[in-house]
Amino acid sequence: MKDISHELIERVKQAGADGSQLRIVGGGSKDFMGREAVGEPVSLAEHSGILSYQPIELVLTARAGTRLSDIKAALAEHNQMLAFEPPLFDGRATLGGTLACHLSGPSRPWSGSIRDHVLGIRLINGRAEELRFGGQVMKNVAGYDVSRMQAGAMGTLGIISEVSLKVMPKPAATLTLHQEMDAAQAIEEMNRLAGQAKPLTGACWFDNHLYLRLAGARSAVDSTVSQWSGSVLEDSDGLWEKLGEQQLDYFSGEAPLWRFSINSHAQHMLPQASWLLDWGGSQRWLRGDFAHDELEALAEGAGGQVSLYRGGNRQQDVFHAQPKALQQLHQRLKHAFDPDGIFNPGRLYSWM
Repeated sequence: MKDISHELIERVKQAGADGSQLRIVGGGSKDFMGREAVGEPVSLAEHSGILSYQPIELVLTARAGTRLSDIKAALAEHNQMLAFEPPLFDGRATLGGTLACHLSGPSRPWSGSIRDHVLGIRLINGRAEELRFGGQVMKNVAGYDVSRMQAGAMGTLGIISEVSLKVMPKPAATLTLHQEMDAAQAIEEMNRLAGQAKPLTGACWFDNHLYLRLAGARSAVDSTVSQWSGSVLEDSDGLWEKLGEQQLDYFSGEAPLWRFSINSHAQHMLPQASWLLDWGGSQRWLRGDFAHDELEALAEGAGGQVSLYRGGNRQQDVFHAQPKALQQLHQRLKHAFDPDGIFNPGRLYSWM
């Protein structure tokens, strides 16, 4: 366990003095995300370690470079977990990088995202100040919720040095139902079942099969199985782990991978294309070469956004285009936290 906060602050001071730019690096597991990274690398790999873990209070605080696999192992000793199921990416994923990239797993619609579980952070801004936001308890926030603002900021607002978040007990029972159907039927079925007061914690479709994960009290899971259709899938934990880790066969290959975040009720689009539907239909993966602006039009028509998640041209903007008003808001926030444009320049958008 090592604290290199002082070294990081000095590195930021030097960058401000000589006008250089910094590329923040954790475990390197998500280098493929966002636009092509530029700047001198500043590593948080050694800035690691769990600082505080209170199983009874369901709160954990760790340095940003702490690997999620280490956090997962510590929680498992107390039968607890990160309810948002972040991908570990072969054990390389770190806590800070996961927050910066705002990644969550199959349980996202029911358990919330990492943004919903963050209680507080420490952040080194572009003025080389280490600031603290939030704490270790849930409470109302007046003004900007800076802790949660880091979710999806791709490190453009500063170096996350420490994160506090809430953890949850593991469910007593978990079971998966599956049945064969096409994508349009699956979208309708997932939305119908999601509206019921049942212990649903995962709903995805691929290879013409719908998969529904139930988790919670044994009595609730058994009761739901007796009411819903579908066959019980044996050894289903591996399926959801591979889905969350993006290790299913669907995710392999060189074709560009697009991520839609849209209304779960939106009708199935481009039916001849290669799709995987997750989050009850609100997250949809698409493989293939497509024009970004054409997919943006489809996403907006479905009440959401699309991004080029992996592959393709990473020098152009890969996230959904933002209206002028939001661009100006992003730029004002960037200037407030990083006035000299030191951190991850252009990683999120070309105009940041």
